[in-house]
Amino acid sequence: MLIEIKSTMTIYDLLTTYPNIKEIMVELGFLDIVKPGMLQSVGRFMTIEKGSKMKNIGLELIKKTFYNHGYLIIDK
Repeated sequence: MLIEIKSTMTIYDLLTTYPNIKEIMVELGFLDIVKPGMLQSVGRFMTIEKGSKMKNIGLELIKKTFYNHGYLIIDK
């Protein structure tokens, strides 16, 4: 069963709700989230979609990787 996550959730909210997502994010190249203070600052307004554009990581690749780890990113 897939866990649905909204694409509009902030990275902070995602990692607070689903802490194991941090490993997926790092695997995708979002290395800044492991830096001290980044989650507490930038993570409070950054979403997966915004991060995708900022890091130039395709949103479809992100969705596929999350899907392979049991998460379905929904656009709502």
